[in-house]
Amino acid sequence: MVWIVAFLGNPGLRYENTRHNAGFKTADIIAKKNDIKINRVKFNAMTQVTKLGGAQVLLLKPQTYMNLSGNSVKQAMWFYRVPLENVIVVSDDVSLPLGKLRVRRRGSAGGHNGLKDIIAKCGGEDFPRIRIGVDSPPNEDYEMADWVLSKLSVEESLLITESAKQAATALEIIISQGIEHAMAEFN
Repeated sequence: MVWIVAFLGNPGLRYENTRHNAGFKTADIIAKKNDIKINRVKFNAMTQVTKLGGAQVLLLKPQTYMNLSGNSVKQAMWFYRVPLENVIVVSDDVSLPLGKLRVRRRGSAGGHNGLKDIIAKCGGEDFPRIRIGVDSPPNEDYEMADWVLSKLSVEESLLITESAKQAATALEIIISQGIEHAMAEFN
């Protein structure tokens, strides 16, 4: 295994089509595009091994809820002996406008509990990430948890789906050509 791609989200029907599941939406797009199913249960996640960008990749959808995503990622890293710099994380980001994509080589959690858990459990911030903008709450009285777990409108869902398609392309570029190419194209 050369790469692990962790798509962040929350499992279950209750969380489908929410802002926090932008990572899962990207996983579903990759699965459909490559005619595979991410349905093997391993590492407290739904997984599948496939080739992306010419490399062997483990696709990982943690089933531990967002705040404990690091558990699945750490188990997979240990099992396959994949270094942290070869773990790509796809997640939502409330500091980006709805539908905006941002690719980064490394960075802080930026208040994202899934990223925070991965950083704490996997040994640092030095992993690439693709962040999909889900916008910030409409006002400061809005609880962040309520915002990221809120259902998307039809228009918002279409924008997130388009961004998830771009994230899938960015992911393949990171693997095949390097992160600099993906950053130049999508940032």
